[in-house]
Amino acid sequence: MVPPAPLPQDTKTRNLLVAVVAIVLSVVLFFSLRTQTQTPSLGTLAAESTPLEVALANGQPTLMEFYADWCTSCQTMAPLIGDLEQDYGDRLNVVMLNVDNDKWLPEVLNYRVDGIPHFVFLDAQGQTVGQTIGEQPRSIMVANLDALLAQKVLPYAATTGRTSLFEGVFRPNSPSTTDPRSHSSQSVVAPS
Repeated sequence: MVPPAPLPQDTKTRNLLVAVVAIVLSVVLFFSLRTQTQTPSLGTLAAESTPLEVALANGQPTLMEFYADWCTSCQTMAPLIGDLEQDYGDRLNVVMLNVDNDKWLPEVLNYRVDGIPHFVFLDAQGQTVGQTIGEQPRSIMVANLDALLAQKVLPYAATTGRTSLFEGVFRPNSPSTTDPRSHSSQSVVAPS
């Protein structure tokens, strides 16, 4: 058996360079993935949100969200809600109410929640000044929150986006043909 011929010096250098570049890229990719911020889960947002009783008593305006863990529209909104809580959390309350928790049935009925996410904007006295339903772009949420903080009329006080319906979830005695996890696509409608 004849031993393989030694590689020319150029080929060895090229192979070494390719190996070093591959290692460097792997390390950079590894650390970049580790340092990216994690998208907050609905459970994390809810755990860190202001309790409803506190929000209604502390004299600050409130953004209240009705959500469910299974709701894909709610999951889509979670990063934005997390950002808004960081941006506005020192000036307003962010309250998260899970519609699958029977504890919130009175609130679900009071605010006539039939699609989620359902956002309710409350002034400093706890009075409703607007509601939006479904996925909302950042611009609409920011405009509403800025108006809420300035005690002005909300520019998008009644908009509708993509929702997850849950009709029948809290109405076990009423017939419903709607699957609670179905989704409907609706466009955002600005008020007249």
